[in-house]
Amino acid sequence: MLRYLAYRILAAIPVLFVMSVVTFAIIHATPGDYADYFAQQLRVQGHASNDVALAAAEQFRIEHGLNDPLVIQYFRWIKGFLVGDFGTSYYYNRPISEVVWQRLPITLAIALTCHFFASMIGISLGILAATRQYSWVDTLLSVFTFLGMTIPRFLMALIIIYILAFKLNVQELGSFYSSYYTYQPMSFAKFWNLVQHVWPIIAVATIGGLAYNMRVMRGNLLDTLNAQYVETARAKGLSSSATIMKHAVPNALHPLVAYQGVILPYMMQGEIETAIIFGIPTVGPAIVGSMSIGDVLVTATFLLILGATLIVGGIISDMLLAWLDPRIRLGGEA
Repeated sequence: MLRYLAYRILAAIPVLFVMSVVTFAIIHATPGDYADYFAQQLRVQGHASNDVALAAAEQFRIEHGLNDPLVIQYFRWIKGFLVGDFGTSYYYNRPISEVVWQRLPITLAIALTCHFFASMIGISLGILAATRQYSWVDTLLSVFTFLGMTIPRFLMALIIIYILAFKLNVQELGSFYSSYYTYQPMSFAKFWNLVQHVWPIIAVATIGGLAYNMRVMRGNLLDTLNAQYVETARAKGLSSSATIMKHAVPNALHPLVAYQGVILPYMMQGEIETAIIFGIPTVGPAIVGSMSIGDVLVTATFLLILGATLIVGGIISDMLLAWLDPRIRLGGEA
């Protein structure tokens, strides 16, 4: 198992390299750079003439190496990335590593929370629907699954914002805490205030994964319940609940465990979409904001880190499958 884990980690290195090249090239393919934004700010806020603004922008490009060939810029960025120096953000005027560690942990925490609820609730509802096939419960859950997988998350976020802001008159949207708790030490009251601010993001980002888990679990469990070993367990007098939970459910979980390799990036994508709508300071608004002004190193760093979560998720799902199914472990040892 350790040898297989080491192999997967080594195999991920060229994938990350190709991903970094493609990401860096695509980001730089858009016209303009941060120097153009810098010149625009000089005109608007500094009331500089067009010639002065253009000269300042060109000087900015020279000082920060923006006129260098794209290959040189890439290797300069990736060299620093390998040693933990992601460069300096032009817009935030501080090291990108500080921007990353300010926004990435809370993004991962929200995504993992969404992942937990989507898995636990989705699998439980899938079991409930499969064991009550064609009943009103199954029909109701099937309708919920259809809606959860088809309604865009940004639309759900907009609907929630409309209800909260215009119908319920909720204030201080777009922040983690109310103004009173912003600089207060962590306590249960502050944690509850955080929950009150982030629950819409968690709810919207969870629904899609929950619906998928429920649909897959229902279909897999229905197939498993018709297997011969399940019929044999029933014939031996094992209770229906014991047959389902001890024999059918573990085998029906295999496709869902494999899906965990992409569920974390999927949850992060959902969190990013909804955080942009709500204006919560996580990874999503930082990516969109940096791209809009040409602060490309921030965008490239965040996208590469998010891409790495897909690879890490795949490795974790493979490990979970080997732990869940002894046949995989035996096959690997053979």
